[in-house]
Amino acid sequence: MGRVFFHIKQGFALAALLTLTAAPGVSQVGDSPAHGIAMYGDPALPPDFVSLPHVNPDAPKGGRIVFGESGSFDSLNPFILKGRAPAGLAALTVESLMGRSYDEPFTLYGLLAESVTTDAARTYVEFTLREEARFSDGSPVTVEDVRWSFETLGTLGNPRYHTAWTKIARTDVTGPRSIRFTFNTTDRELPLILGLRPILQKAQWEGKAFDQSTLEASIGSGPYVVGPFETGRYISYVKNPDWWGKDLPFNRGQHNFDEVRYDYFGDGGVVFEAFKGGLITSWRETNPAKWASSYDWPEVADGTIVKSEIPHSRPSGIEGFVMNTRRPLFQDWRVREALILAFNFELVNQTLNGGATPRIASYFGNSPLGFPPGTPAEGKVAELLAPFQADLLPGALEGYSLPTGDGTLANRRNIRAATALLADAGYTIDAGVLKDPSGQAVSFEILLVNGARDMISAAEIYIESLKRLGITARVTTVDNAQYIERTNTYAFDMTHYIRSLSLSPGNEQTLYWGSAGVTEPGTRNWMGMNSPAAEAMIQTMLNASDPETFTAATQALDRVLTTGRYVVPMWYSDVSRLAHRKELRFPDRPPLYGDWIGFQPDVWWYEQ
Repeated sequence: MGRVFFHIKQGFALAALLTLTAAPGVSQVGDSPAHGIAMYGDPALPPDFVSLPHVNPDAPKGGRIVFGESGSFDSLNPFILKGRAPAGLAALTVESLMGRSYDEPFTLYGLLAESVTTDAARTYVEFTLREEARFSDGSPVTVEDVRWSFETLGTLGNPRYHTAWTKIARTDVTGPRSIRFTFNTTDRELPLILGLRPILQKAQWEGKAFDQSTLEASIGSGPYVVGPFETGRYISYVKNPDWWGKDLPFNRGQHNFDEVRYDYFGDGGVVFEAFKGGLITSWRETNPAKWASSYDWPEVADGTIVKSEIPHSRPSGIEGFVMNTRRPLFQDWRVREALILAFNFELVNQTLNGGATPRIASYFGNSPLGFPPGTPAEGKVAELLAPFQADLLPGALEGYSLPTGDGTLANRRNIRAATALLADAGYTIDAGVLKDPSGQAVSFEILLVNGARDMISAAEIYIESLKRLGITARVTTVDNAQYIERTNTYAFDMTHYIRSLSLSPGNEQTLYWGSAGVTEPGTRNWMGMNSPAAEAMIQTMLNASDPETFTAATQALDRVLTTGRYVVPMWYSDVSRLAHRKELRFPDRPPLYGDWIGFQPDVWWYEQ
């Protein structure tokens, strides 16, 4: 009792879903207003759909869910670089013009907008607002709010909003509730990206500096408003009883709790103890060894706490120790490969996870968008990479697989291979100390957040392995605020790095891997990579008019990223492990993104 497992085999369906055929009677091109838009093909749901397929449309309303977070927060503006905003703020209180269905690779349906119009080439997009759309203060959502939000976010907001704004050539108000954006470049994803931009109230910000940290919450149109909070300790989001969108078919079965609360604690270990003590009602477990052995208190045994495993088929993404190539030490790929060889994954995985988690093989692994490890590039993938052959690193075309160790403490084979690479790069050993070509001893810092216990343990094992190469490494831990400041300005040698990736990669890839991030602060290009091949593959993805080209471009990008050897890859989980109070329920039918139902609290509900 007390343990619930959900199983679904979805991998075989993903490629088919990437080639969705047109739904009868639904059109997203040809300058006709439509209820939705898909990256390829047409939306799967008809205009008169009554709810999304992966929700419980009859989910009861009420109750509360309480989460625990490590760290702190000091701002209520989640749309800028300055300050640290609390979890859930943007998602729960602010809406976009369109909303995403996680049962399709990349399809949006009208939310604030009742319709979307574009042409076959997607040279523009026009949105028509719903007449009934309202902010939480009762004022209507207008086209001026949309125009102001796009411009403000695109110029003063977080850099992740900037790229799309630079691709807009002209903005035109075409009717009392309609606004059109004409583009200056080819980008088939752009109508969808704009459809997901948060819409804020222009009037609230008149005379105020949007790009400054503040404890005044944005007035949004979402299902919740900010309730009681104490900076750095907790925040409560309470359901807006007058929420304009509660009867929309898109929202049916979603946003069911009366209150969503986040409590903040010192570190992840304290959060877990708070869950065991009943202070929070849901906990996401990332350690499979702990999942198997540490849930032995009475409430688990009697079913008061339920353990749920929710599988998924989304890409593994990348997690590991990223090397900052702005530092001279990490600019040579042979050094980076040596440092990957030195990481004793098999030992680390056994020590921390009981050997239960698979290693990340590539950025888009675990999905049809990843390249098969060890195989040469062929067909369209090889064709796309061919113009960049002279600049590609070894393995991109020929095939590449991560080195594997023998699981022993010595890891001799990999250490020998790493030593040979370092010697080839001009490094020498002097009295047991590795020295670079200029004669300087090799040392670096691994920057981590206070309380990141698993990462600190992994780094400590890694440091011992590095000693076998004559390298001195050290761990430095800082609080969340310092960590954000240092990573935003790339003031680190090596640090823990996570980038979650989806089945519909697009413009965000430029923020992750684009060359502007080498010098521009606040991007997600922490490694500082500058790869014309990667940027060309991203452009091909964005301009692809068929799923075959899109998939080939993504697989080619995956090869460039993986063989770039920027990250020492760790592990990923192909399931979400959630422990929660038995009153917290979720739908039986997983969507395409299987563990989206694990991304609380959207489709969950409270039931006695």
